Amino acid sequence: MTIFGKRLAEYVTFSRFFITLILVVGLTRLVLSLGGVPNATARWFSVTAAAWIGVLYYSVRIHARGFGGSKQLLMVCLLLSLAAQAIIVPAIALAIFTSHDNIYSAPEFSFGQDGKTWSHLAAHLLLGTTAGSLVPWLVGTLILLLTRKMIPGSKSTEATASG
Repeated sequence: MTIFGKRLAEYVTFSRFFITLILVVGLTRLVLSLGGVPNATARWFSVTAAAWIGVLYYSVRIHARGFGGSKQLLMVCLLLSLAAQAIIVPAIALAIFTSHDNIYSAPEFSFGQDGKTWSHLAAHLLLGTTAGSLVPWLVGTLILLLTRKMIPGSKSTEATASG
């Protein structure tokens, strides 16, 4: 399957470090919560922070490595968002089925509401994957544009110019 001129495997390979980091941070956060560690402690393992650091990193790296442009950044942002939701959605489902909060369903992480609801889970499936990809992509696109102004050439343009 080709998306914006690249195979899905290329996107996964390009962004695998932060995909893995998000999954590890998300699982660590969940395991700590389920293990009885207070949410105030477990919250230091932030999926959101890991994802945003990834967006910042890939917004620069896409240009520096000649991987593409804003379309390719959109796919990377989508993969980062999907990695986060791959942990969060099952954790909310676990809370629903067990009637026991975890860090992903606790009221302090659910706008003060009960997070053990199907509507909360659906919001993560719908908004977490769409807005959770588009908002970082918009910010990342601005960073990508600034990067292009500050660092005119990329590896692919240098290779083309010298080859």
